Amino acid sequence: MSEPALERVERGAAPAPARSLDVRFGSATDALTPMSVAERSLAAGRSQWLALGLVVGAAVVADQVTKRLVSGRLELGEELGSIGPLAIRHVQNSGIAFGFFSSATSAVALLTALAVGSMLVFFARSGARHPILPVALGLVVGGSLSNLLDRVRLGHVTDFLDLRFWPAFNLADTFIVVGVGILLGSLLFADRRRQRPPRSPAPELLRAP
Repeated sequence: MSEPALERVERGAAPAPARSLDVRFGSATDALTPMSVAERSLAAGRSQWLALGLVVGAAVVADQVTKRLVSGRLELGEELGSIGPLAIRHVQNSGIAFGFFSSATSAVALLTALAVGSMLVFFARSGARHPILPVALGLVVGGSLSNLLDRVRLGHVTDFLDLRFWPAFNLADTFIVVGVGILLGSLLFADRRRQRPPRSPAPELLRAP
């Protein structure tokens, strides 16, 4: 025991309270504010933008090639053949996917452009949030851009996939639906993983050495 503490005990005074230790794992630039959480940027990096661009380009090329083949070989309304409920039939659509809002071509083109811009802004800020995001969003953006190019250039899009019980559609519409499905599935899977309780340590790890 130190001499000041011994003197306080001999005089009957209470010992000085123990001073708590301030343990810091890091600090801010002012060396005073402790940093307890390490923040990671979710903005899209070069690899995410490259993956998005490749998926968008592939979606646009595939959709445009199939539309050119159908419009070049089939007259409007002509049907090539069918496989079960699926038929290949040349249809023109001036609306959005599956023939909705066919009488508002300019408004549909404007809304599509705004939607694509919003998706790109979202990707710029959150492209690194999930590894599947460039693929899912690339399909949605690629399909939307391909249909937008046709509406601006031709005033309509070419549809050729006909299920009889559903309005005709094209590959761009398919890419959009698949991309949205992947996005929703990844979000639901991520939520389930966060809600899953952590595993308890194995019994042998809890035993004292």
